[in-house]
Amino acid sequence: MRWLSLIAIAFLALATALLLGPTDVPAPLVWDALWGRGEPTTVAIVRDLRATRAALAFLVGGGLAVTGAALQALVRNPLADPYLLGLSGGAGLGAVAAIALGLSAAWGVPLASLAGALLAVALVYRLALVGGSLLDPRVLLLGGVVVGAFAASIMGAIMAVSPAPEIRNALLWLLGSFSGASWTTVTVFAAYAVIPLGLIWLQARPLDLLTLGEEPALVLGAEVERLKRILYFAASLLTAVAVAVSGIIGFVGLVTPHAVRIVWGHTHGRLLPTAFLLGGTLLVAADIVSRTLFAPVELPVGVVTAIIGVPVFVVLVRRWQD
Repeated sequence: MRWLSLIAIAFLALATALLLGPTDVPAPLVWDALWGRGEPTTVAIVRDLRATRAALAFLVGGGLAVTGAALQALVRNPLADPYLLGLSGGAGLGAVAAIALGLSAAWGVPLASLAGALLAVALVYRLALVGGSLLDPRVLLLGGVVVGAFAASIMGAIMAVSPAPEIRNALLWLLGSFSGASWTTVTVFAAYAVIPLGLIWLQARPLDLLTLGEEPALVLGAEVERLKRILYFAASLLTAVAVAVSGIIGFVGLVTPHAVRIVWGHTHGRLLPTAFLLGGTLLVAADIVSRTLFAPVELPVGVVTAIIGVPVFVVLVRRWQD
């Protein structure tokens, strides 16, 4: 029953995303426009603008939520999220550099942000290797903080010497947005995300063991070092692609796994797919608010997720402590 309720809420959020927007489209025309029937303007608004944003928001939200659940098990820290490991800093630095250099917003910024995130991944991973082979989760966490802080300082320097229009574009991108969504970006994200999502899903049972600690997991048959490498690179790739197509969006990967654990428990076989559904639904709802609350002015979606995420996280922490 809980699964059916969550699926129904997800469909409701997606349907609402098609119905609401700065331009009023009567509900009876939305379904026809979604399939290419009706006025060309209406078709463009529903199918090429609203549907692409809703689809991309759902996929990105789901990917971030799954990444957060995997990282919290990897570092055994309930406060871990996709942006704690320096990925957002690296991706943001790549994007700011691309904007300052005047590269194409359509391709240059996402590609640069992806390159920056992957560079941050490699650097943090190298810092976290102990004795040349062992991946220490504690050092991984500290390395991510250091790399993120370094990237943020370089971003600040670039933005300080860049002209005002470029600074504004960079700030809007860093706060997250789906304004550049298209069926191409949806396809690109889905193509890149399917492998890391599959890898994390296949490690559901070892993830349950890892939450007990490394030594108990080893005794129970888990290949701990191999598992840590798989989880880190899968989570890194998912986060890098998410940042590349939508900018930096926080709190989804942090809050969603906690909310799921309260209702569905800690078993990752149920936690991961449920987190994907809930994370996608949350981000679709946040995008609806971002583009309708002050229409035609659009809020960065990262601002909305922070406004929602902070009080929700406080409630979850209080409940977790009780």
